[in-house]
Amino acid sequence: MEVTAMPPTGTCEMSSVGRRSGRLRRVEIWYVVVDGQIVVTGTPGPRHWLANLRDHPAAVLHLREPAVDLPVTALEVTDVAARRRVAEQAWHLQPWYAQQPYSVDDWVSSSPMVVLTPTRSA
Repeated sequence: MEVTAMPPTGTCEMSSVGRRSGRLRRVEIWYVVVDGQIVVTGTPGPRHWLANLRDHPAAVLHLREPAVDLPVTALEVTDVAARRRVAEQAWHLQPWYAQQPYSVDDWVSSSPMVVLTPTRSA
């Protein structure tokens, strides 16, 4: 599936392997498409899903519209300028982000942010 075929934002589910349990974990999460990349992010603070992806970057994004399971590889966004770009675009694309009690600077400094790159299935 081409990223360009995805809506610019939406809710989805993501499956990843638990870093301690080794079990498959599935969470509901928002995504945004920023500069042609799928990014999952959330309000500032630690997240189990981020810790899982750090240890096991292979995951599956379960999109609702269009309904598709998309194998992905996760890469945490650590560059401050890239994090700001994602936060600003997320606020623009999805009003829910801007309604939270955090500033853009809070999002840049302490929100989980991961780019999900689609992988080719074997």
